[in-house]
Amino acid sequence: MIAEGLAAVKARIAAACARVGRDPGSVTLVAVSKLKPLADIEEAIAAGHRVFGENYAQELRDKAAALAHVPDVEWHAIGPLQTNKAKYVAKVASAFHALDRLEVAEALGARRQEPLDCYLEVNVADEATKTGVPLAEVGRLYEQVRNVAGIRVVGLMTMPPMISPEACRPHFGAVREAAQGLGLSGLSMGTTEDFEVAIEEGATVVRIGRSIFGARVA
Repeated sequence: MIAEGLAAVKARIAAACARVGRDPGSVTLVAVSKLKPLADIEEAIAAGHRVFGENYAQELRDKAAALAHVPDVEWHAIGPLQTNKAKYVAKVASAFHALDRLEVAEALGARRQEPLDCYLEVNVADEATKTGVPLAEVGRLYEQVRNVAGIRVVGLMTMPPMISPEACRPHFGAVREAAQGLGLSGLSMGTTEDFEVAIEEGATVVRIGRSIFGARVA
């Protein structure tokens, strides 16, 4: 089941890339395993996948410890982070996708020997229910955090409103243009609902959960 989901998502990634003349290898698939059991992750690993995303710092810590014996597994922290939990992310993550303030950058960087790849989180539609900085303020955040020791800003991340994929296209395009203006090449954008449009608009990382693992059980 999970192997089939992975294969289907990768085929859709390849098709989206083909439509805009991109190499499918230019898109990293982060399989979002938030609240999923270890057995599901192990099934994805058995199918050849190695890049996983977790929203909660302590869940990330525990899953990384449980699978530490598996070679080449890469963990991405994709959810908002409190500074008192930065130690968990700093220890095991290869990337952090939700950097939205200087204090978090400093808390992460202080605990790293090698720089942690970070994406600045953009609240592209200024939604009150979401974290991240407004698009107009991302340049200021970049200037605040770009020289923090222990982190490396590699791009921007966003999650647009839950509207139709085509309606998300202008949001993805605006974030792409903002990243280009800052000289950043990474774009973490696109989930199960809209990742094909995100890829057409330049996403280099897509974060897919439900299409791989199925719906989460509350």
